[in-house]
Amino acid sequence: MRITNNMIMSNTKININGNKTSLDTLNNQMSSQKKISSPADDPVVAIRALRLRSNLSQINQYYEKNIPDAESWLEVTETALTNMKKILTTIHTKCDEGANGTLTEEDRNTILKQLKSLSSQIYSEGNADYAGRTVFTGYKTDKTLTFENDMKDAHYDIYEYLNASDIEEFTYTYGAVKTPTAADVAAQTAPGKPEDVTLYRLCLAYDKIDGLRGEGPDATNPSRELAWYSSNGNGKVQFSTVTTKELEDSQYAIGDSEVVFNKDTGEFLMGKTIASTLSSCNAVIPVNYEKTGFEKGEIRPEHYFDCYDYTDPLNQIKYTNYENGALAENVDYESAVRTNQDIEYIVAANQTLTVNTQANDVFDSSIARDVDDLIFAVQNSINAHDTVTAIEDMLKQERYASKEDQQYLNSCLEAAKKQMDYADNNLQNLFSRSLTKFSGYMADVNIAITDVGNKAEQLAITKNRMSNQQATVESLKSDNEDRDLSDIVIDYTSSYLAYQASLQAAAKIERQTLLDYL
Repeated sequence: MRITNNMIMSNTKININGNKTSLDTLNNQMSSQKKISSPADDPVVAIRALRLRSNLSQINQYYEKNIPDAESWLEVTETALTNMKKILTTIHTKCDEGANGTLTEEDRNTILKQLKSLSSQIYSEGNADYAGRTVFTGYKTDKTLTFENDMKDAHYDIYEYLNASDIEEFTYTYGAVKTPTAADVAAQTAPGKPEDVTLYRLCLAYDKIDGLRGEGPDATNPSRELAWYSSNGNGKVQFSTVTTKELEDSQYAIGDSEVVFNKDTGEFLMGKTIASTLSSCNAVIPVNYEKTGFEKGEIRPEHYFDCYDYTDPLNQIKYTNYENGALAENVDYESAVRTNQDIEYIVAANQTLTVNTQANDVFDSSIARDVDDLIFAVQNSINAHDTVTAIEDMLKQERYASKEDQQYLNSCLEAAKKQMDYADNNLQNLFSRSLTKFSGYMADVNIAITDVGNKAEQLAITKNRMSNQQATVESLKSDNEDRDLSDIVIDYTSSYLAYQASLQAAAKIERQTLLDYL
């Protein structure tokens, strides 16, 4: 085969161009320190690069965004729960002081002041938020746990399920003795006759109820039937709706098998027999009632109960906190907004973490009412002592020195001391019972704090794993895509020498012609 000059020149150009291409590739690698600049350079490297980059992007999302977000949520939750524990511990300490010692006037005033201060803080921790989202209200993160202002026009239709295990003894006092005025002394007005009676009560979450709804006569007829459900069977009992004044006027005359509902206080009051019947079968009592007007700091019904919010007639909202409808058969669960739901963060591939704590698992709806009972009892004791002191001072005044006035004031003083004894005894008993209650509330908070701690520990383990995975995938990605600069320089130097050699060889070939051999 004859090799012509044209053939030699063509092959020389191809070789030179190949060396130049290799040199250009290495030059690009030196600039970017990457193995390829387009998928066509090496499809295998390109496919692996896409897969590793996608994996790394997911890991970065978990490690740099989701996990820190979940950590912050848990930190806010733990802080709020810790503060709630401090509040409950303080109340428990005051109950212990009141139950196990004789309180002085200064002690009573101090306890009253502290309880009033703590009362406004009880649910405030439940309004804790992270990045504008309330952490204890399930999916309703745009709503606070409590009403932030007085809402006089707020109107709710509420379904609440009372448990007979919450039935408790409670002592009521009537026939109050007040400090007599000069006119009372002159007219010899009969002093009050304080008496107390112990009944059994079951409380709704709210007081100042508009009225109950459900089976039985309409609202104009106060007589109704209270139904209950239990594993041992169902039952009903007649009850009537009354006010606090009507109860006091009747001297709390409630028979052993009778039930009355005080709409002023939201209490079902009952006798011993019916209370025993309900407790023995651990009955669940569904109560449907309406309430208009809520005070600042009261819990929002939608976070605890099935309810209808009728505040805006043009935008009536149904809420539910139960998955399977529980006992509220009248609630349309398919169209209701379910607020009591878990908020989950994806913290790793195929791994989620529930970060939120439900308010009704920690902030019991009865806490505020129990504190209000304590405040009321302490205030009653203070008032009773003040009445005795005031009457004693009147006895020392010269204007009441007559025998008739002294006899009258002494009769008032005797009644006032009886009232004071009742008030002090009821207060001490209430403090004793409250010790158990607030121990239970503290236990719920401690369980929640432990649960948050467990979640934080689980998240820390996941975070460490994600950190290791991030480093591993970044290393694999670098091995797949990147080239060491020293290796590139060596290859570049070799390619450059080859390129120069090919140019020199081509130059020599071009100088040789057939005439040189003639």
